[in-house]
Amino acid sequence: MILDNRGLEPPQPMMRTLKALESLQQGRVLTIINDRRPMFLYEQLDEMGYTHRTEQNADGSYRIDITKLSR
Repeated sequence: MILDNRGLEPPQPMMRTLKALESLQQGRVLTIINDRRPMFLYEQLDEMGYTHRTEQNADGSYRIDITKLSR
């Protein structure tokens, strides 16, 4: 699943991302695309047991792949 958060002002990207994660099944990946690096989101993801990988795109946006681990 891909969630494009570009063009949204904080905290909208984080709120949309957390909402989308509610329905993410274990082992699945949610890819988000943000204008900015989501610094506050990383702490939330770590606390909730998700792994994440961030890459900066050529246009300056960020692609974050979030994986829900099995517990």
